[in-house]
Amino acid sequence: MPALSPTMEEGNIVKWLKKEGEAVAAGDALCEIETDKAVVTMESNDDGVMAKILMEEGSRSVRLGTLIALMVEEGQDWKQVEIPPPEVVAPPPEAVAPPPAPAAPAPVTLRLSPAARHILETHGLDPKLATPTGPRGLITKEDALNLLKTSPVPKTTPAPPPPSPLQPKAAAPPAPGSRPNIPPLSTPGKPGAPGTFTEIPASNIRRVIAQRLTQSKTTIPHAYASVDCDMAAVMSLRKTLAKEEIKVSVNDFIIKAAAVTLKEMPEVNVTWSDNGPRPLDSIHIAIAVATDKGLITPIIKDAANKGVQEISANAKALAQKARDGKLLPEEYQGGSFSISNLGMFGISGFSAVINPPQSCILAVGTSRSELRLHEDDQTLRTQQLMTVTLSSDGRLVDDELASRFLDKFRANLEQPQRMILV
Repeated sequence: MPALSPTMEEGNIVKWLKKEGEAVAAGDALCEIETDKAVVTMESNDDGVMAKILMEEGSRSVRLGTLIALMVEEGQDWKQVEIPPPEVVAPPPEAVAPPPAPAAPAPVTLRLSPAARHILETHGLDPKLATPTGPRGLITKEDALNLLKTSPVPKTTPAPPPPSPLQPKAAAPPAPGSRPNIPPLSTPGKPGAPGTFTEIPASNIRRVIAQRLTQSKTTIPHAYASVDCDMAAVMSLRKTLAKEEIKVSVNDFIIKAAAVTLKEMPEVNVTWSDNGPRPLDSIHIAIAVATDKGLITPIIKDAANKGVQEISANAKALAQKARDGKLLPEEYQGGSFSISNLGMFGISGFSAVINPPQSCILAVGTSRSELRLHEDDQTLRTQQLMTVTLSSDGRLVDDELASRFLDKFRANLEQPQRMILV
């Protein structure tokens, strides 16, 4: 199992693209692996023949360095390939136990998943009767459920021990029709019964998202600041561009405005390292994209030097690749500033979690019509306002700097003609 991303520790084998006995050329796709970020295609580095697949499709949590397949050179008999034994770390000499006496054979060590152990213990089933199907002889939850189907729990249950004189008497059963004092016992593996649950294993992506969110909220001092932006000029410009068959979204203007503002204020375009602030030479805007497997942030590279139309094309292509799980590592790594837009869901405003090691993330709400007093002639006018909230790392961007950034961002967005458009 290779490392297909810098933070990857294990992977899931989604699909094999080569079969045993099939010829392989350098650069051919061997299999699809789900990393902690996306589903990535693993390619061959050499020519040869696929001799033996050791980890089947659907294998989960395969640690880095684990042997997943064997290849042989062209012309060799791939059917006679020898599978190397797994590496075993020998204990230190002082820890080696004396040889056992030639008595009864050593008992077989059973490996059970937590869910399988719970099911077997709950129903009083012997784990030795289960047929393990998991990796390296692991008895899985499905194995325990299969045993439960073939070996139903006897209807008779042992009588409880007599109560101790020091223990209080058991409460009387509730009267017919009354509400019980405790909820019914939850029993896995019996759908439809009150109080049951379904165990859903977390994917690698979900686990990494949980780790990074926890890391962000526990190690980064988040500060928040919000501002309302008048979107009238952006809406008008979008209509003008649409007449020329140039279709761009509001989010494309937001990405452009953020990039231009970072170019004008390079002190915000920084990340945090162990030694302190690290200024960045390039402006790469990461945009949050929701997928079935979780949130991922593909990157619009050099966004400050791109027009809105080019930004729009890049954003659409990256969003589709993210939903298909086909993003390459270089397409989601190395962003300097993140944008999360929930306006399409009608969210008026929210605060987003910083994506470390970045210093800021901009949370964008929906636009709304609001009646406000115009300062020039003291008349009431309807404005199309949109609330944006900047979450900033207080170690890098203090409140004063965050406020100046939002003020300049608002000015750029409210006067889009000041930015390079197409």
